[in-house]
Formats: sequence, C-alpha cells, structure tokens
Amino acid sequence: VQVVESGGGLVQPGGSLRLSCAASTDLFRFWDVGWYRQAPGKQRDLVAQIGRGFGTNYVDSVKGRFTISRDNAKNSVYLQMDSLQSEDTAVYYCHIEDSTIWGQGTQVTVSS
Repeated sequence: VQVVESGGGLVQPGGSLRLSCAASTDLFRFWDVGWYRQAPGKQRDLVAQIGRGFGTNYVDSVKGRFTISRDNAKNSVYLQMDSLQSEDTAVYYCHIEDSTIWGQGTQVTVSS
C-alpha cells in the first residue's frame, strides 16, 4: 500500500493551498487518515485527522483555517488550507493511522 501527496507549493501569507493524498487501494475507505507536518529542525506533528466515519479532528493552531475531507470513491483525502501563515511552512505528510504507511511529503512554503 502506498499513499502519495500532492498540491504543495509557494504561497503568500493569507493565501490558500489544497493538498491531496491518494492511496493505492480502495481499502483506504476503512482507515483513519491524518495529515502531519514537519518544519525544519522540529518534530513531525499532527495537523488534522479524518476517520472512516468522516469525523474530524484539528490541532488548535489550524482550527477555522484548515479543512480535512475525504472522497472514498477516489481513495483520497484532502487538506484545504486557507489564511496561510508563515508558521505553516513545513513538509506535509499523509499517514494511515495505526500503521507504518507514510507518504513522501509535499513542501508548503508561505512567504512574501
């Protein structure tokens, strides 16, 4: 099983990006999925999670700005990021919870 992230890039403060995570199996629909991020010199931290029942969880720093969603027909999870701040700059990873499955990461840089 593999997951592949896409959608990162360079954006100005206040801008938006939408990250995608695509899985290689339709078993994806039975799994909880998380987005994590890792800034230079820091540990990898949880950003948001979505359960197989579509329940969601966010860290306080992104509440009201980020939205996680999933489309099981496309074996995909998305992270809509609005009102981006420089502090959001990091490599963002998709992770199948309670597994060792991680994507390769996608770089998000927020800078003017």
